Amino acid sequence: MDLLPVSRALLSVTDKSGLADFARFLVQHGVELVSTGGTKKLLSGEGLPVTGVSEVTGFPEIMGGRVKTLHPAIHGGILADKDNPDHLATLSELSIKPFDLICVNLYDFADAARKGLALKDAVEQIDVGGPTMLRASAKNYHSILVVPDPAFYKRICDELADNGMRVSLALRKELAAETFRRISRYDALIADYLFQHEG
Repeated sequence: MDLLPVSRALLSVTDKSGLADFARFLVQHGVELVSTGGTKKLLSGEGLPVTGVSEVTGFPEIMGGRVKTLHPAIHGGILADKDNPDHLATLSELSIKPFDLICVNLYDFADAARKGLALKDAVEQIDVGGPTMLRASAKNYHSILVVPDPAFYKRICDELADNGMRVSLALRKELAAETFRRISRYDALIADYLFQHEG
C-alpha cells in the first residue's frame, strides 16, 4: 500500500531525546503505544497511556532485560504483510495485533568501547532485541514504518499530520534503507571490538 495508516506503535529507545513530544503527538492522534523498560517508565511519567511489552506477550522481561521483545506477539505484529490475507488470518487466529510504527534505537556500544570496559562487560551493551526489531521492520517496510533515530521525528510527524495519520511508501522505504545502514555500522563496530580484545 502507498499510504499506511498508523494506529499502533512500539517505542523502545536508548536515546530518549525528543521521545516524549513524539509519543505525545502519536497519542493525541489516537495511536496506541507499546513500550519496554525505561522507555515505558519515561512515557508513563509524562502521563501518556502506554502498554508494557510484557502485557502484550504475557511473559515477563527476563535475564536482566536480555529477553523481552523476542516473542511472536511482537514479531508477528511487525512482520505481517498487511496485503497478504493469509498473514492477516494468522494474526486473527492467534489474536496478535499488528504494529504500524516501530521506533527503536540501540544500546550505545560505541560508548562502551570508548570506556574501555572489560570484554565481558562490554558485550552486555550489545543490543539483540533492538536490531532484530529494526531488521524485521525494515524488511517489512511495505507494511510498517521503522524509525531508527530521533532525527526523523519531526519529519514523520509532519507527514502524518499532512496525510491524516498515514505515512507514504517512499518515506517507509527510505527509512528502511537507513535502518539497514545503521545496523551494518553497529555490527561492524562490534566485530572490530571483538577482534581487538581478548577474553
